[in-house]
Amino acid sequence: MRPIDRIYAAAFVVAWSGGFIGIELGTRHGSALSLLTWRFLVLAVPSLLWLVLRRVRCDRRVLGAHFAIGTLAQVGYLSGVALAAQFGVAPGVVSLIAGMQPIVMAVAAALLLDETIRRLQIVGLGIGFAGVALVVSADGFNSTAPLWAFTLPLLAVLSLVAATVIERRVKPQGLGPIDALAVQFLFAAVVFTLASAIGGDLAPSPAPGFWAGVIWTVVLAGIGGYGLYWVVVRRSGATTASSLLYLTPPTTMLWAWLMFGDRLALTSWIGLAVAAVGVLLALDRGRADSREEGPTGRSPDRAAVR
Repeated sequence: MRPIDRIYAAAFVVAWSGGFIGIELGTRHGSALSLLTWRFLVLAVPSLLWLVLRRVRCDRRVLGAHFAIGTLAQVGYLSGVALAAQFGVAPGVVSLIAGMQPIVMAVAAALLLDETIRRLQIVGLGIGFAGVALVVSADGFNSTAPLWAFTLPLLAVLSLVAATVIERRVKPQGLGPIDALAVQFLFAAVVFTLASAIGGDLAPSPAPGFWAGVIWTVVLAGIGGYGLYWVVVRRSGATTASSLLYLTPPTTMLWAWLMFGDRLALTSWIGLAVAAVGVLLALDRGRADSREEGPTGRSPDRAAVR
């Protein structure tokens, strides 16, 4: 990875991890659905102003693609993670299941996106998963949550993978990255508002902590996390972006330790180191790949695994 791409990658990990902290802040004072609804309603205001001032126009096909991407990547992913926690699935277990996303994305990228996956990257993905498992094992797996609730984080993973595949396959034209993100925010705001209205969670909590969570998720996760995710996807590939997600559970635990005083066990520290090694291997495309990349930084079509 080029130095600038490493900076984007690091910023993405910090911002994405911060989203979980914002959810923790907000859900201490209100429901997850209400928090997510008001997060996107807040984002909808600058998004609409941006699109109006720029007089953005696009055809129905492009709007349809971004509706699918926004619904899957934002509504689907966030709902699965947040509702799993609401129904009692331990945060560590949610993180572990969400940690399967890079493996699922790597397979999908090889099969559907013609992205090259080196054997060293596959080894790195496996090591990274082991590191995530070590980190979250400190939280234990004892839970009173219903069995079906454990499928919610998995559905979240599949939702984000599907959104990434659609974006890379369709490559909707006519909108810049910020324009596309604004459109997706508006679609997500509509979907969440309807869901909250039907579920009776539309009224926000007046507690300052709730609004702190809203603003936190707006700035770090809504703008920073998702914006940087697509930047990394476009510059470094879907497998690279997904591999970086291995660092978000350990990073989230560090955030929780610093902000809420959550103690990290020795196993967690070991897991942090293992996950970091796995990501470094997964991101290492090798000198041969660098020589074969074109001016856009993407490698030509080759065998899925070499």
